[in-house]
Amino acid sequence: MIKKTAAIAVLAAGVTGCSIQQNVDTAHIEQGTTLCVIENMDVRPGFLSAFKTALQTKGVQYRLVNAAAIPANCQWTASYTARWSWDLALYMSYAEIQIHKDGTLQGKALYDSTRGGANMGKFIDAETKVNELVEALLNIKTAALFYRFYG
Repeated sequence: MIKKTAAIAVLAAGVTGCSIQQNVDTAHIEQGTTLCVIENMDVRPGFLSAFKTALQTKGVQYRLVNAAAIPANCQWTASYTARWSWDLALYMSYAEIQIHKDGTLQGKALYDSTRGGANMGKFIDAETKVNELVEALLNIKTAALFYRFYG
């Protein structure tokens, strides 16, 4: 009986260690705001492509800027990082997008499957995941115009 209980405890500990984390703290930006996306040359180009597509789908105006020379008129900035891992196939194991206003963190999206272990849910389509993260991360405030005129 003790061996059976110990085996179940070890199995339970192993399964809980195979978790995928996703956390999003939403950033609230005004409609019409231009987001300066700080290009990260250490990340696969496909991530940036998916990020730009997600921003376009969300209706966010953006421009790419170099990390070494961020223009002074970039009030809102987005930085990102992502990593890919190999386990039977190549997959995006980590992604983080941060939104700042005047250097202060306004929102953050994190996807982390680095502890995914045997969890097959880690084999996601990176483009779909980036779109999901951006959708949850950015809340575009449009009500301000309504209240200004009808409020």
